[in-house]
Amino acid sequence: MREIQAAALNEASRLGATYCDVRIVTTKTQSIGVKNGEVDVLTSREDAGLGVRVLFGGAWGFACSNLFDIKEAVKVAAMAVEIAKASVATLKTPVSLTDLKPVEDVYTSAYKIDPFSVPIEDKIGLLLEIDKILKDDKRIAVAQSNTFCQRNQTYFSSSEGAKIYQDILETGAGCSATAIEGDLVERRSFPNSMGGQSATRGWELVDEMSLPKNAAQARDEAIALLTAPICPSGAKTIIIDGTQLALQIHESIGHPIELDRMLGMEASFAGTSFVKPEMLGNYKYASDIVNVTADATIPGALGSFGYDDEGVPAQKTNIIKDGILLNVLSSRETAGQLKQTSNGTMRADGWNRIPLIRMTNINLNPGKWQLGDLIADTEDGLLLSTNKSWSIDDKRLNFQFATEIAWEIKGGKLGRIFRRPNYTGITPEFWNSCDAICDVDYWDVWGTPNCGKGEPMQIAHVAHGASPSRFRNVQVGVGR
Repeated sequence: MREIQAAALNEASRLGATYCDVRIVTTKTQSIGVKNGEVDVLTSREDAGLGVRVLFGGAWGFACSNLFDIKEAVKVAAMAVEIAKASVATLKTPVSLTDLKPVEDVYTSAYKIDPFSVPIEDKIGLLLEIDKILKDDKRIAVAQSNTFCQRNQTYFSSSEGAKIYQDILETGAGCSATAIEGDLVERRSFPNSMGGQSATRGWELVDEMSLPKNAAQARDEAIALLTAPICPSGAKTIIIDGTQLALQIHESIGHPIELDRMLGMEASFAGTSFVKPEMLGNYKYASDIVNVTADATIPGALGSFGYDDEGVPAQKTNIIKDGILLNVLSSRETAGQLKQTSNGTMRADGWNRIPLIRMTNINLNPGKWQLGDLIADTEDGLLLSTNKSWSIDDKRLNFQFATEIAWEIKGGKLGRIFRRPNYTGITPEFWNSCDAICDVDYWDVWGTPNCGKGEPMQIAHVAHGASPSRFRNVQVGVGR
């Protein structure tokens, strides 16, 4: 691998490139799904290739191949340089990279049980057991359960002298029950919607979920929703659970602080942002109790790694402190425009894609409340749980989220459940209405393995730490 990379680096240098990096990436994935007692997903995939990125005349060039030999590496490097040369003609501002001390290192994510070592028969057996529990009522029309695992091995070398190897293992699982009666359709998921929970851990994560034990609750709540009243509308006090709040963080904090969006470099695919560079250090993004970090160093979190795809070390950055916006997500190219250095957020979803600024683990830091005390402190409100759908404008300003279920809060106690809850807001108004955050006992980092960005589309695996939090005077409204 190193000889192949060295050949590409040498050829790029010979042709006049001022910078070059080479990534060799191998990816192995396995997905298993059971639906209504039948295995409906059983896929295994292995993929490998190399990508070469160069700077020539201040312009980027990128080329890739799935062939591994020195001759091919030289050819790909030459092609990347030719693409960069062609790009110079359309260049408005030459690319300048911020300084970086190159390192030689190895990073391996920690795990106890390799998910690829667990027999497929055992995985299917677990999912069929879950399915049987979910289907233990004729009103459940659709029962679904799934497992997923992935292993990424990346060799990174640069013309600056970096040599980095990373081996990152991911595991995930979840289940859902959809109840139908007449024209009503209601769903409950565990432990989260959109595939459940995932992390850079091993099969021990699935064992800890106790999916068979918790499947019955998902089933029973889906059925109960069929006869539940529609969620009332109006300006409400709401408590949002950690699973839903993770997506709220993703859409209304994570995406707006991507510096390429802010600078107009990422615009065509749901890009741009209401956040401007001049807001840093003075903009009141949220209430005083809101503190948000971007932290790629959290052990086991889905957005954790050792180095990004520019060789920048994973790090923790204060994004919002005491409600004030301080920092954003940057790259070596964009950080210099803020007179900063990269905070390590450039990642590609494979060997055949150029790195983009992506979220890592964007976390709402835990507060001081116990959930029971927070509910008791809420005279009249709603507790909302588990995302069902979402919509937000390109600037990440106006949003609407629907959750699978809501509980009424009256006199500081949980009451009846409601179906079809949703809420709307404007990002800074919403986050400034936050007046309570639950403590570390209720804080989890929720994996989001389906973050899309770029053209052609790239899917990033990111995560968000959150605990249940309260927001005042939020508009709640539903449609049948």
